[in-house]
Amino acid sequence: MAPSIDRQGYWGRPTSTLDWCEENYIVSFYIAEFWNTVSNLIMILPPIYGAIQTFRDGLESRYICSFLGLAAVGVGSWCFHMTLLYEMQLLDELPMIYSTCVFVYSYSEAELRKKVYLQWKEPVFHQVMYGALVACLVLRSIFIVTWVYPWHKPLFYTSLAIFLLGFLLWNIDNIFCDSLRASRQTLPPGVGVVTQFHAWWHIFTGLGSYLHILFSLQIRSTYLKYRPKVKFLCGVWPTLHIEPQRTS
Repeated sequence: MAPSIDRQGYWGRPTSTLDWCEENYIVSFYIAEFWNTVSNLIMILPPIYGAIQTFRDGLESRYICSFLGLAAVGVGSWCFHMTLLYEMQLLDELPMIYSTCVFVYSYSEAELRKKVYLQWKEPVFHQVMYGALVACLVLRSIFIVTWVYPWHKPLFYTSLAIFLLGFLLWNIDNIFCDSLRASRQTLPPGVGVVTQFHAWWHIFTGLGSYLHILFSLQIRSTYLKYRPKVKFLCGVWPTLHIEPQRTS
């Protein structure tokens, strides 16, 4: 989607190669896409907590990096949607590639590097590379829960379903943007916010990615002979509690 100017704001004319369906500078003079920005909190705060908990449990640093990588994606996405500047777009999209490489490394211990996007400003390249990495994760995970640890299926398929729901809403936002924008002109503001499907993409993919890191930790800790259990912080937010193996 080519950049458009709905209103002038603090950061000036958008220079990014993408401008999403949310109208610019409608809520705040300082934030170009308000709801697409604040929805990134789900990709910042919970992963930071996960990294701290993983460090306290004495687990491997790659999982700390996985949580911090997801938080970096959230920070980059926050900056991108707040400014709609090309530099901030890179701060959003490149961490998506690099952090997903960390997820892949957590399974295969093979590091992947992608740098071409710095020279070729075509967003399809980023989307294809990100999609390919996610596909690798999904296929590898399906193999693990089918043939190695089938009792860990619930967490994996929950994370996958939530992520796919976000992907569906992302496509609806792209395909039906004109209709969504028109509907917001007639709907009450509180109702129109619900149609900000790119913000929902952040929420669901952030939660799905967080759950996938928990799943990866669950698999690894099972292999290391721990007893991982999913528990809910304040009865709401899922966390992984690692218990040492019982000795007879």
